[in-house]
Amino acid sequence: MIEATALLLTALLFGGMLLFASGFAGVLYKSLPKETVGQVLRETFPRFYAFVITTATACAALVWPIDQLSAGALVAIAVTAIAARQILTPAINRATDTGQTTRFGWLHGLAVGLTLAHIVVAGWATIRFLD
Repeated sequence: MIEATALLLTALLFGGMLLFASGFAGVLYKSLPKETVGQVLRETFPRFYAFVITTATACAALVWPIDQLSAGALVAIAVTAIAARQILTPAINRATDTGQTTRFGWLHGLAVGLTLAHIVVAGWATIRFLD
């Protein structure tokens, strides 16, 4: 039962991040005025990272007795998501607020790369269950 729960929770982490990263922001930009999109994203990203932190931590705890390598990778997702939520997101917001477009571009690119890495690692951890 623990293995099944760990598998489903890790799949939820993978799928949730993938859906958010690949669909949510794009839909917002197509559906809402630009000014509204910025405000919605500012309110959404801390919640997204809270989901990633909580889910990755729970996954790591469940996976630890089964596969320490995957558990370590899931802990790395949680720890880097904490940094993204507490440091990177506020820095992105400050760059936006002060009109630092180059800095915003660099920080946003870092956030996107980190999220892509999280998705890849969560997918890898999920696939390890199939072996």
